[in-house]
Amino acid sequence: MILAGDIGGTHTRLALFEDEDNRVATLRETTLSSRKYAGLADAVQFFLRDEKRPIRAACFGIAGPVFAQSCTATNLPWRVDAAQFSKTLHIPSVKLINDLEAMALGTLSLDANDLVVLNAGTPDPRGKRAVIAAGTGLGEGLLFWDGAHYRPSASEGGHCDFAPRNRTEIALLEFLIARYGRVSYERILSGPGLLNIYQFLKEKEEDKEAPWLTEAFKVKDPGSVITDAALNGTSELCVKALNLFVSIYGAEAGNLGLKLLATGGVYIGGGIAPQIVKKLQDGAFIETFRDKGRYGELMDRIPIHIILNDRCALLGAARYCQ
Repeated sequence: MILAGDIGGTHTRLALFEDEDNRVATLRETTLSSRKYAGLADAVQFFLRDEKRPIRAACFGIAGPVFAQSCTATNLPWRVDAAQFSKTLHIPSVKLINDLEAMALGTLSLDANDLVVLNAGTPDPRGKRAVIAAGTGLGEGLLFWDGAHYRPSASEGGHCDFAPRNRTEIALLEFLIARYGRVSYERILSGPGLLNIYQFLKEKEEDKEAPWLTEAFKVKDPGSVITDAALNGTSELCVKALNLFVSIYGAEAGNLGLKLLATGGVYIGGGIAPQIVKKLQDGAFIETFRDKGRYGELMDRIPIHIILNDRCALLGAARYCQ
């Protein structure tokens, strides 16, 4: 058996797989609230509390940079060390990879029903693939062809400097500089980032917040509240916030595709994209993705897919473990 995990700032997904004849079959799976546990070992011990079968190997995709098989999670107060984890859980082989490495590998296990095509493009079957995923934070990763197989490579591109493209985005940058000092794309393209955009527009337009929104923010995740109000058309301010979010999301996805020359495709993952598929399909995302000056025609060639399968990173961790 192998153990795989997708470790995010909000949720920890764990699954046991049976590895036979180069195929994996899911035996058992769960999703836990990450912050209910002091660390990954505690969460895994809870998951395995009644498990008697021996586990041969484990791989965890974790949201944070991995150095020498150790990682301090970016949006979670966990530090994970593979060697210590192996000793504590008595698992012979344990590997840590970045969560976007896992998600990138997971795209190789997806079928047509797991994806929404935003741009068919002209895919290169051996071209590099890019993955960008907005959720609790913003992750970026890639796959490259080594001559025989696709290999994943980690990135922390979501923490690169935000580059505004127009006067509104310049004003947004100034608003966020006053609040945070340095401004990365993650400050904008994430659940908390969507709230930042909303607060910026509320201040910029001197718009009063509807009382029902104020109450909703107190009991629900603000990013989800804004998204729902925007999609339902019940708040013009939320509509504007989501429009700006999608515009910047498309621009940064295009930046990643251009930097990597991702002719194999750009995949949009994370928890936010599946909730706003119709909004991503209305043309604004594609427009800013393509808006790269003389390279617009090149950008048209890059396929773009939305990942609907929320097990993508978990499947990628299992594939890596194999």
